[in-house]
Amino acid sequence: MTQRERLTWLIRYLLNEDSRYKEIVIPSDETQQFNLYRSLVNVRMPKNTSKEYLEIEGEFLKEETKRKGITSLSSLNFNNGISFWQGDITSLECDAIVNAANSQLLGCFVPCHRCIDNCIHTFSGIRLREKCFEIMQKQNSPEPTGRAKITPAYNLPCKYVIHTVGPIITHFVTDKHRKLLACCYEECLKCAEENGLESIAFCCISTGEFHFPNVEAAEIAINTVKKYKQETNSKIKVIFNVFKDLDRDIYERLLSDN
Repeated sequence: MTQRERLTWLIRYLLNEDSRYKEIVIPSDETQQFNLYRSLVNVRMPKNTSKEYLEIEGEFLKEETKRKGITSLSSLNFNNGISFWQGDITSLECDAIVNAANSQLLGCFVPCHRCIDNCIHTFSGIRLREKCFEIMQKQNSPEPTGRAKITPAYNLPCKYVIHTVGPIITHFVTDKHRKLLACCYEECLKCAEENGLESIAFCCISTGEFHFPNVEAAEIAINTVKKYKQETNSKIKVIFNVFKDLDRDIYERLLSDN
């Protein structure tokens, strides 16, 4: 199959799963086709899937990631085991990337939403939501803020995804919010090392949709990681990943000051 044929096949499979979609016409434009595919994946509840679907989905998503361009760990510059990189975290080849999840831990259900949770679940594939659902069924309660759960990364170039729920700011930042955000970084690092991982890439946890001020969030992230590495003598390589120019400027300044 060509990449276009894979995309059409996947869309047809997903449309045929639900009778409510019977009136939907597959657009001719490839970008619109991908957006339709992504939307169908985003709203899909976890359920059993055919082996054929998973194989074609894997081929499609891995090719899409190649198109975007994969960034290898060896291409990054590290200073005392810490690096800073601006780019799409779903294209980073390392041991684990961190997902800023919500308490459901099932990913973002808003079609084509631009949050990192949506992006990671989209390019990992539907097995990620199924695995998270399995974890949450066993837990039988929402994921607490400041904890970490690890899953395979499936079709991403990294090996694992570590999911953490950061604090949500509604009015102003409290000491409890600060402690919980620090816990997110600590627990992710512990989770990575307990699983024998040698590198981890952090997104800007709790900023954006969760409204933690970007500068203070970055200060907590950097200070927590440095403190953890010093106190535990950890050799794990840490990448601070940013997507927005605003966060790039913040991390560049803070890391150069330290």
